[in-house]
Amino acid sequence: MAEKYRNLPLNPLRAFAIAAQYNTFTAAANYMGISQVAVSRQITVLEDYLGVQLFERRARSVKLTEVGRSFSREIIDLFHDLERATHRVLESEREQVVQLRIYPTLVHYWLSPRLSRFYAAFPDHSVRLDTTVQPLDFRGTHLDLAFQLGQGEWGDARSRKLFDETIDVVCSPEYAERFNGFRTPSDLSRAMLLHAKYRRREWDLWADAAGVELPDGPGMIFESSLLAYGAARDGLGLAIGQIDILHDELDSGRLVRPFMRPIRTGSSFYIVWPTVKSVSTPTRHFVDWLLESNNLPAEFFKRSTGRRGATAELPAKRRT
Repeated sequence: MAEKYRNLPLNPLRAFAIAAQYNTFTAAANYMGISQVAVSRQITVLEDYLGVQLFERRARSVKLTEVGRSFSREIIDLFHDLERATHRVLESEREQVVQLRIYPTLVHYWLSPRLSRFYAAFPDHSVRLDTTVQPLDFRGTHLDLAFQLGQGEWGDARSRKLFDETIDVVCSPEYAERFNGFRTPSDLSRAMLLHAKYRRREWDLWADAAGVELPDGPGMIFESSLLAYGAARDGLGLAIGQIDILHDELDSGRLVRPFMRPIRTGSSFYIVWPTVKSVSTPTRHFVDWLLESNNLPAEFFKRSTGRRGATAELPAKRRT
């Protein structure tokens, strides 16, 4: 018997505790988000494990047996205690975690190289990244913040602009050398164009503004800008780069801008947070760190230096 108790059937125990509390398999199934058949099967597993009958099955209802009623009184409160303990741990962790939605390209080229500075300033905080690309809706999610590209209008949210989107052609130094540094339009006509699947209009936008005619042909298409930039760095062709995201790649010389014709798209990168729930202290710290890292005034706190040089945080004045 000792061997069996080292592998307690916790899922069947939980199903029984909930079914006993509601005194119906249907209500237990709705609570757990599973089928009534699945609840019945779990309780059968538990009855087989214990070697006793816990429920009397009737045509349209179930009823606890005497042993089932006695057993339920012992375990229902235990599961309540377990759930409360679990929620306490989760809430304690969430107090220090910033749930951030961000584009994969922005993580790789812009945020990751800078994130260690945030942890150095706030070692008790943590940032959890969600790189899902879908319309922003804070309702029904655990998101605290989101990076968004747009014009600053999102429902049930406030936002601050970080920087404008500026694009230009990028490639590897070796690729530029193969085409005479792209000194003439004819050099561009022989090049391979690299496209990000959901940003294909940017080549036309850049070409129209720069007065350049693009070569015929589909070029190479990638699932994301992240992959297109990687292909450009590897010498496969020319990509349209978001210049403010690619600062490190350009400063290091891994990518170059052969035409030096930057174009503003009219969109900007914003940090966005919901108005449908309170903003946690770690989230406020992260927003202010982002803003101050871009030489912008803080949103939530301002820095104040005391007489002995100690730095304190004070609520920032609300802008009107």
